[in-house]
Amino acid sequence: MNMRGISFGVTGVTLALALTGCGINFYSGRPTDVRRIHELSGELEQLRRQKEAEMDQLREAQRALEQQLQNEIADKQVKMEMAERGLVLTFVAEVLFDSGKAELRDRAKESLSKVASVVRQKVPDRDVGIEGHTDNEPIVHSGWKSNWELSTGRATSVLHFLEEQGVDPHRLVASGYGEYHPIASNDDPEGRRKNRRVEIVILPKKLTKRERDLIHRGEASGQPEVMEKAKALEMYK
Repeated sequence: MNMRGISFGVTGVTLALALTGCGINFYSGRPTDVRRIHELSGELEQLRRQKEAEMDQLREAQRALEQQLQNEIADKQVKMEMAERGLVLTFVAEVLFDSGKAELRDRAKESLSKVASVVRQKVPDRDVGIEGHTDNEPIVHSGWKSNWELSTGRATSVLHFLEEQGVDPHRLVASGYGEYHPIASNDDPEGRRKNRRVEIVILPKKLTKRERDLIHRGEASGQPEVMEKAKALEMYK
């Protein structure tokens, strides 16, 4: 059998398979496809490193806040945790306000000025949410229409103070949740005390449309390694 016959045979098999609707891929892909997959993989890796650097920045802010607020944390006036929604500082309401009031106490301003300093120095490009919460005791004598108004007023007071301390107002937002996001039972005094709180949330950076599209392309690539990289970035959506 000569080599020309072998070559013809392979070609014939390929043609036959093509005509019957089957196919054999003798190559790993066209050069252009291989290059695109390689580029996609590289872009996903670059995005992963960028998001990890942003998380490191948030962890650095956490360490700085833990140092600045060590007395408040030791006295259980402030709690701090890294959560899925960002770095969360929870202030017991009694530390910040008198009962039924939304004006900041003088001692509260000292603690909040430490927070403002860290935000300015460590995470100046992050959005910061201020969330007010109450227990479920109805408003009686304070003059507020409901716990919603009280929680919103308190969150807004903290927002204005952070702005006065130099935090970029474009990155601040205040929300009042009233009694509707409790973290403890309202059936006892200690639980109600925990529910009366203000949370300051330093938020992770949102993905841009281009970055979301990049992740989507990685997930749809059909390449296991690339799909795995894209899946690892889902947590940032």
